[in-house]
Amino acid sequence: MDDLNDQELTQERITILADSFDSAAMEFHKRRMASKGYRLENRIAGHNFYMADGKGAKTLFDGEVKYAVTFIRA
Repeated sequence: MDDLNDQELTQERITILADSFDSAAMEFHKRRMASKGYRLENRIAGHNFYMADGKGAKTLFDGEVKYAVTFIRA
């Protein structure tokens, strides 16, 4: 299933999380982001994610590292 559709590509900034560097890097080419007016905003890097609620922060994805790639409309 692929929830990232053309309607969502109207956003100025889109961040995709992936299980590997290669999977994250392929999104730029697979989705033809350059032809849609996007460029990479920053380097692709592994992250640990947490959800803060103002009282504390809970670990997301069972603490597994995810690779984040952010595209910004050029």
